[in-house]
Amino acid sequence: MMNTNDWIKQRIKPEEVEKYIGQEGVFINDKAIDSALKKNSSPDKKRLEDILAKSLSIVSLSADETAALVNAREPWQVDLMQAAALQVKKKVYDNRIVTFAPLYLGNNCVNDCLYCGFRDSNKESTRKTLNLEEVRQEIKVLAGEIGHKRLIAVYGEHPLNDIDYMLETIKAIYDVKVRTKHGIGAIRRVNVNAAPMQVAELRRLKEAGLGTYQVFQETYHKKTYEALHPSHTVKGDYLWRLYVMHRALEAGIDDVGLGALFGLYDWRYEVMALVEHDRALEKRFGIGAHTISFPRLEPAQNSPYAISSKYRVSDDDFKHIMLVIRLSVPHVGMIITARETPQMRHDSIALGITQTDASTKIGVGAYADRKDIQEDSRQQFILGDTRSLDELIREFSAMGYITSFCTAGYRCGRTGDKIMGLLRSGKEGKFCKLNAVLTFREWLDDFASDDTRRIAEPLIEKEMHEIKATNPEMYGAFMKAYEKIKNGTRDLYF
Repeated sequence: MMNTNDWIKQRIKPEEVEKYIGQEGVFINDKAIDSALKKNSSPDKKRLEDILAKSLSIVSLSADETAALVNAREPWQVDLMQAAALQVKKKVYDNRIVTFAPLYLGNNCVNDCLYCGFRDSNKESTRKTLNLEEVRQEIKVLAGEIGHKRLIAVYGEHPLNDIDYMLETIKAIYDVKVRTKHGIGAIRRVNVNAAPMQVAELRRLKEAGLGTYQVFQETYHKKTYEALHPSHTVKGDYLWRLYVMHRALEAGIDDVGLGALFGLYDWRYEVMALVEHDRALEKRFGIGAHTISFPRLEPAQNSPYAISSKYRVSDDDFKHIMLVIRLSVPHVGMIITARETPQMRHDSIALGITQTDASTKIGVGAYADRKDIQEDSRQQFILGDTRSLDELIREFSAMGYITSFCTAGYRCGRTGDKIMGLLRSGKEGKFCKLNAVLTFREWLDDFASDDTRRIAEPLIEKEMHEIKATNPEMYGAFMKAYEKIKNGTRDLYF
């Protein structure tokens, strides 16, 4: 393995940033964001209705329109926004919720972020990087006992987690096949949350079968970013991180995931910047973010800033963030995680959330060792919701939401600009209902408890009646696949 200091020196390639800045300058402009927020104070009813109508047509909002929604905090305004957000979510994604699990492959890190338990200067952290056999043991639990089909593989920035290690572990994840009650359990889509990478590395990641590539900017506010990420570290380079999704799309990665760590700076600014980031990608490449995530700052080992930040986000503000993003970027998938409490995750579904994790453990190697407690020494932060996938699906079913384990889009090439067109037209929701029901049937038969199955069965029947009424041309083929699933065939999709 390369010496750590030598590895660090080779990480950043300025030319892979400068080519995108060119004559246009950096796409995040503090003055423009502040101006938009100031001049778009609380909108009157006519303007708010016009903005919401644009969102309902599945068209991304402008900076001024987004700022107006950020400032719309009167109860009557929030009521209108909530009703529109639910309509947008239903139109684009139907009543589906996608679930996944995070898999931390290692917690070694060369960076020193003030708010993170994994930072290099935290000498009390228990460091570990999983070997390939340990990775396989984690997958046997996730795919064979819990029933997950999607993962977000999380890699720290360290030579132990370099591109070669990523490729080896992704292959190991896909290779694991586990006998279940009626079939075979396996991970069908590996998304990656990792540090910013070089174009050549990103091309290799794409070839390995990557799903979505996630990098969160943490904070878009440059002055705050530089204060929280020491300049001597790789992460201290604001622009290298800011332009990573430009490099990813250049490398051919179709699906990219944006996010900010809310609580590091003023949430109003961060929302405006997130939307501007999506617009910048779409302007340059014709496609924006596939997902946007909403992590909130949580306590972390030996990280006083995580508790003392003056920008910590209240529950009401957090809900408003989700509303604004759902309406401003109506086609995007929205992810809430187990950082949040069960109540917040329940409430977020009505605000337009489309994805969440379950049975979550964020200690390195924590799935296979089966410890239920959260350990500060090997976790990045403290979880707010440790419920099982079965419990979460039972709740979703009672709410009338079907849990989709579908990964067909990626394997059928419905990614990038192709998926964007389907989402904006509203066709994706109907198309994916078929696959959602098939994969839900599969999961219920292989993994569900009796209590969960009892609540979910009427929902499946309702969904099938809806397919028959709204998609009659596909109903016959769907029913043939459904019967095959019931008889033990697995991984069927349209």
